[in-house]
Amino acid sequence: MCGIAGFISKGKNSPVGEREILLDKMCKIIVHRGPDEQGAVVRGRAALGMRRLSIIDLKGGQQPIYTEDGNLAIVFNGEIYNFRELKSELESLGHRFKTNSDTETIVHAFEEFGVDCLEKLRGMFAFAIWNFRDETLFVARDRTGKKPLFYSLTEKGNFVFGSELKSLLTHGEIKKEIDFAALDAYLTFGYVPEEFCIFKNVEKLAPGHFLIFKNGAVETKKYWDFNRSKIEIVKTENEYVEILRAKIKDAVKIRLISEVPLGAFLSGGVDSSTIVAMMSQLSNAPVKTFSIGFNEDSFNELKFARVAARHFGTEHHEFVVTPDLVEIVDRLVWHFDEPFADPSAMPTFMVSKMAREFVTVALSGDGGDELFAGYSRYVTDKKRGALAQLPKSIRKNLLRVAGEKLPHGIRGKNYLYNISLDAVERYIDSVSYFNPMRKKSLYSKDFQAKLNGAAGAGERDFKRFADSVQTGNPIDKLLYLDSKTYLPSDILTKVDRMSMATSLEARVPLLDHKLIEFVAQIPTELKMNGTQTKYILKRAMEGIVPNEILYREKQGFGVPINEWINVQLRERIRADLSDRRTLERGYFEKSYIQTLLDEHSKQRRDHSYALWLLWMLELWHRKYVDC
Repeated sequence: MCGIAGFISKGKNSPVGEREILLDKMCKIIVHRGPDEQGAVVRGRAALGMRRLSIIDLKGGQQPIYTEDGNLAIVFNGEIYNFRELKSELESLGHRFKTNSDTETIVHAFEEFGVDCLEKLRGMFAFAIWNFRDETLFVARDRTGKKPLFYSLTEKGNFVFGSELKSLLTHGEIKKEIDFAALDAYLTFGYVPEEFCIFKNVEKLAPGHFLIFKNGAVETKKYWDFNRSKIEIVKTENEYVEILRAKIKDAVKIRLISEVPLGAFLSGGVDSSTIVAMMSQLSNAPVKTFSIGFNEDSFNELKFARVAARHFGTEHHEFVVTPDLVEIVDRLVWHFDEPFADPSAMPTFMVSKMAREFVTVALSGDGGDELFAGYSRYVTDKKRGALAQLPKSIRKNLLRVAGEKLPHGIRGKNYLYNISLDAVERYIDSVSYFNPMRKKSLYSKDFQAKLNGAAGAGERDFKRFADSVQTGNPIDKLLYLDSKTYLPSDILTKVDRMSMATSLEARVPLLDHKLIEFVAQIPTELKMNGTQTKYILKRAMEGIVPNEILYREKQGFGVPINEWINVQLRERIRADLSDRRTLERGYFEKSYIQTLLDEHSKQRRDHSYALWLLWMLELWHRKYVDC
């Protein structure tokens, strides 16, 4: 695991020494991603650098790594779990290796197979390969977006890239001009989707895509996707159960490869317990497990984590998050680079920090909800679907108008608006912090004018993803939509940034692409059976994971944000959101912000998540724009 950074200069005239100094700064600002060592090459137009967290081939895996003739150089962030099999194939084709690292396997695979090498890689990755002879840069990102990659073609014609946005900002040619479409999307979803970046002229390489930079031009192309509506071979339920169990075990097994200590996050939910169960079957020694909890009972899952830990005989470690730990918020804002409003980032950081005291690698259960229909919103949508069968004219012309006309604060206002929508619109509304109706109150007149058509760009991208699924089953559309939006932009962003903030590598077995491709073939009714979520996964784990974990009510990785905002953070959030420089940014109506603060403090309405989102935006602004 590493962090990578680099740039391709338009010309060859800039002094090598100056470029070496610049590359060094771009690498050192992401030292948390790789505290063990730094590597770089500055030659011709290319400057490639990396920070390394040593996991495989501790002594010989230094980067950049080159092909035998020195023509290709690679910097790589991630892990390739099938690199030994791929290395054997390449050796049989005449390739000679100098190391035992997975990094060297990638550059030789690219030399042999070109862009088709991506089909052979099983793992998580973001890497850049420079061809010195052809002066061509090849950059690729893993299929689901576990590892990040930002890039920009600057006004001066230089191509800049890095694992984190802060590396690009260090380069000096990226202007801190806020992209209002990205800001609008953040205020909708609480994160900046993959199709946007908070700063203009910066892009994220989308999951399952690669790019080629040559002759001053950038070309991107998708190399992988999956189709939930395509079922090739119909099997019995028991056959699906047996195959699924074997594929999960295989996905866990290949992720146990490591030359450093390894453990697992354990929440006591179905997904993390499934991972720990398979690790226990595959390991000779007790698995090291790590859990996080809260003093507030309704958010504390430690008792279920203990059940799983005892059942599997793990070496278990716990940490209780107390409100005074909100002091780390400023640090977390810096690590995310862009505004990010998921408050579960805090416990994710703390459990990573605790785990890093004992291990260098931790397996995580993330991805199960998107694969197996685990979110309660799928059930809610199914229940509300009956009302959605009302004629469209009634929903659009009566229910929506009624919802929009009701005064702010009236109960049922948002519900009427929600059920007036189509299935995908209803889903988008259900995951929105501020929907279009609320934004009319939130946005200042000046900001609405500045948006100038950019408003709703995030929602339009969501609809585009949903429309690409050719099926009449709305749950299939929502699963695909989550896999393309919420999963990479919230869940995997959170896991990557918070684990890397502590120099911990997090591996996600449930997002093994071979497992994803199989699960995509499973009929939807076996994922959500009636209102039973994750039905097929629970069936596969019966007799392995205790029933009190499999069939308990889903709790989710939430935090007691309402209580924190009402007590420990009350004065600070009010002060920050009422501050003159906050209000003078011109985004929001001052009176509406005051209404949110007053209603929440007087416990008339729960605006905790909306206030957290606005606060995170303000803290980000101060750290990344005002400085």
